[in-house]
Amino acid sequence: MPRAASARPRASRRASGKSTAAFAELKRDIMLGSLEAGHTLVELELAERFGCSQGTIREALLQLQDEGLVHRHGYRGTQVSDCTEDEAVELFRIRQSIECRGIARAMERQTGPLIADLEAMVAAMIEAAEVDDELELASIDRDFHQRLFGEARLTALEPILRRCLVHNHRYKISRSAGPRDLLQTARRHEPIVGAIRAGDAAAAKTALFHHIATIVDFGPTVFPGEPE
Repeated sequence: MPRAASARPRASRRASGKSTAAFAELKRDIMLGSLEAGHTLVELELAERFGCSQGTIREALLQLQDEGLVHRHGYRGTQVSDCTEDEAVELFRIRQSIECRGIARAMERQTGPLIADLEAMVAAMIEAAEVDDELELASIDRDFHQRLFGEARLTALEPILRRCLVHNHRYKISRSAGPRDLLQTARRHEPIVGAIRAGDAAAAKTALFHHIATIVDFGPTVFPGEPE
């Protein structure tokens, strides 16, 4: 089942087709660890690699900077950002707070397509899992959470959540010791959709809290207790 068109989050910047392609490939390399933390990205070299202008590459690098995947340091150029456990823990905590506080608002304000959009994304995640495409699954996963949070109408927080989601998945992929059950990863979203469909805000908040708290095992000190 294809992803619902209305479910895709808007890009934070307008970008050309070549810039978008360069951004997508560089993001993939960073997420998979092919480009390691501290690696310097040289605009001229990247322009030759992608067959485009340095201005186009600059657009792609600005998109990567928006998501926190690179740091731009003026004369020192652009380096791939680090992906530390300390940062991951704090980003998971921020994400848990933002999303669990937002889901009740989202359910109060939800429009007709919300549940259909979320169900379509779960189906798309299952399809990605069945062909062992972890990066595509992670991309749809982020769309799922952004679509749900978007219904809360907390626009100023959406870029913060997007960055949390990107780094959560980068950390999770980088720390994977071996093959993971991608189908189970996709189906972990079903209890959230089920609670929303039933109109049970408390159950939806609990399901979302558990979903986030069990993505990576940091121990009980990261997510103490249940959502308020």
